[in-house]
Amino acid sequence: MKQRYTFSINYNLRSLCIHNHLNEIIKALKSKRIIITGGPGSGKTSIINHIETLGYNCMHEVSRQVIKEARKAGIEQLFLTDPMLFSHKLMASRLKQFQEAENIHHPKIFYDRGMPDVTSYLDYIGTEYPSNFEQPCFENNYDLIFILPPWKEIYTQDNERYETFEQAIAIHNHLFNGYEKYGYTLKIVPEGTIEKRVSFILKNTAQ
Repeated sequence: MKQRYTFSINYNLRSLCIHNHLNEIIKALKSKRIIITGGPGSGKTSIINHIETLGYNCMHEVSRQVIKEARKAGIEQLFLTDPMLFSHKLMASRLKQFQEAENIHHPKIFYDRGMPDVTSYLDYIGTEYPSNFEQPCFENNYDLIFILPPWKEIYTQDNERYETFEQAIAIHNHLFNGYEKYGYTLKIVPEGTIEKRVSFILKNTAQ
């Protein structure tokens, strides 16, 4: 009886060790999802493009595509005309990006903005949204968040970037608060050359 009891304990311990080992393997195989966010004109796209040249998998910003499609339909600034319609399209596109990344087998996946950016921008303009609208932000989690602070020396405006630098600062603050609302801790990327900023990000994703 004692021998059978000892065997049972050893068997359960071995099963637990195997289970824990499998979980570690699954965790190691799972891609690390890394967000690069920040206010307009902070250098995100340049950084994402540079990271991509280094061989990393990158998910590019989708808002400009939404804007261009709206302009084809005769709406110059969809975000200003109908912020909720714009945000629904944007949230759907970013959720699709997140889901498509499940089929990408790469240690790290970088995103030019994430789903919490959508609600943060709505908070910035003071537009209310139903609680279920932010459900994807709670249910789909990223692993690391890097935020680029406003940098006046590199800030420019164009047809898609109509915000003033002062507005860019306000958007930055809403992004920071928005990500924190969903439980994230943000890493601030210091000013510098693209190479130095990318080096900072990659160093901090290796931890």
